[in-house]
Amino acid sequence: MERTVPSTGSEEIELYQRTYYSLLRTTDEVQIRSLVESHARMRSALHVKAGEPEIDLDALIYASLRLPPCILQVRLVVMTPSERSLKEGDYPDIGTWRPVSAPGRRRRMRFDGRETLAAFIASRSDIDDLIPTLTAYQIEWNKIHLRLHNTPVTDRLTACAEGRRGVDEPLREELCRLLGFSRQDLARLETAWGEQFVPTLLAMARRRKQFAVRLLSGSYVDYRRATRHWWHHIAETVPTPLSQRPVYFVSSNTHSLVNLLTGCALRRKEELLRLIEESGDPALQAEYRAIQEEEVPSSQENFLYYVMKKYARTPEGRSVARVCLEEMRTAGIWHVESLHYLDVDAQVIELCAIRPEWLDPRVRVDGLEYLRDSDAVILNIDYPLGLAAYRILVEVATGVGRLEGLYVLGKAATLNGRVGDVMIPNVIHDEHSQNTYLFPNAFTAADVRPYLMYGTVLDNQKAISVRGTFLQNRQYMDVF
Repeated sequence: MERTVPSTGSEEIELYQRTYYSLLRTTDEVQIRSLVESHARMRSALHVKAGEPEIDLDALIYASLRLPPCILQVRLVVMTPSERSLKEGDYPDIGTWRPVSAPGRRRRMRFDGRETLAAFIASRSDIDDLIPTLTAYQIEWNKIHLRLHNTPVTDRLTACAEGRRGVDEPLREELCRLLGFSRQDLARLETAWGEQFVPTLLAMARRRKQFAVRLLSGSYVDYRRATRHWWHHIAETVPTPLSQRPVYFVSSNTHSLVNLLTGCALRRKEELLRLIEESGDPALQAEYRAIQEEEVPSSQENFLYYVMKKYARTPEGRSVARVCLEEMRTAGIWHVESLHYLDVDAQVIELCAIRPEWLDPRVRVDGLEYLRDSDAVILNIDYPLGLAAYRILVEVATGVGRLEGLYVLGKAATLNGRVGDVMIPNVIHDEHSQNTYLFPNAFTAADVRPYLMYGTVLDNQKAISVRGTFLQNRQYMDVF
């Protein structure tokens, strides 16, 4: 395999980063409009039409899904690692602000109900994510404003927002004409925004967006302190002394391992199937019939896990979710929510308490009885963003008795393959440190292939840890 150290770099991207980091040193607000020119000049692969009058629908949808719905009202975004910085600063009432979330980005945020959004950051990676996202969103918002402001569409959108009329075909046709969209484009936007479709377009039509940002306490020490508090919360919550135990550290999500180890959904198969029939959801019903009739290669277990997740969010399913939580504890699994610092939940799983009869059939292997004598635990976390992962790994490695293994699973964008493929790298280049790491991956394609229903497994691959999703352009990616 070619293992040449990549020589990446884009002067435009570096200028953009230097610009916003320099501006964020001020104690006053920084206007996002001062970053628009350098943002457009870097020609981000995610925002190729930033400097053009044409609306960049892909960039708009991407940014929208990574911001909370209240972004329509937001003028000022305050970034900080902790609530203490806000309380000691100009926001002593931060504890009363409403928690908000974005559909496509896990980040703790609070909204004051008027115009200020507090976004809690865990590392520079959050800044490299938030600033370009806000800039892209403002650019595309103002493009739409120019096209819809002072047009009859504004009155029609107002009527829709007030419930005096619905979004009909003539309105959709006029929106397509004004925005330069195809019907498919508008349908994508309507799907992405959902119930916020009309309120968002109406807000865009009525006024320009002029974001401002502030950074409070964004030093290395602040990030380190936030990570330390996060770890102490976990160590103090679980009854297992992690500092004295061998640990297998997993970065994935908070449902996969629990599904495999507790069998909570599988034991409620009949209840979930009844839910499918009563739901009236034709897609779910069709998928289950196809699985039963072996028309698709999907796994019934995976399907039930998916249904269980949807069920747990309903009023009827919440009681079942509470029962499952108790069952988790009898199987030695402790779920620890992140309350005040990093938005990274954790699970501590005692191997000696695992109940073999509850395991997913696919992980029932010979020798499970030996786990009863194990003093090891699995520490599983909800995957963090960017450099926060490094800080968490350092904290965990120094805080546990012995680190037995490190396993990282997650979604990623690739230049090769397609959606649904699995990539197993053994070379990773880190753009933050400019280091390239070669390591023997514990898994090969043969380990994954039997369980993959769709897609291809690609092992012996190269991966890159980038600075941010927007901070890439064609020149940058040509290196790879």
